[in-house]
Amino acid sequence: MAASQSLYPRGTVKRIVKAHSNRPLSKNADILVSTFSAHLVKEAAVKSRQNGERTISARTVRKVREV
Repeated sequence: MAASQSLYPRGTVKRIVKAHSNRPLSKNADILVSTFSAHLVKEAAVKSRQNGERTISARTVRKVREV
């Protein structure tokens, strides 16, 4: 299984998450955030294709998130 490419290194993701939450982070919080966002984008892509759209919009991501 090939490792997926990430947009940011782990340290950068961890710093971003830590800056927006005033709580301590676990060692693998950055991996959980990356996994969640990848899953959210996949679900939004499926939903947008079902609706006949060619691109993923913020509205599509919001609809997936609300369900």
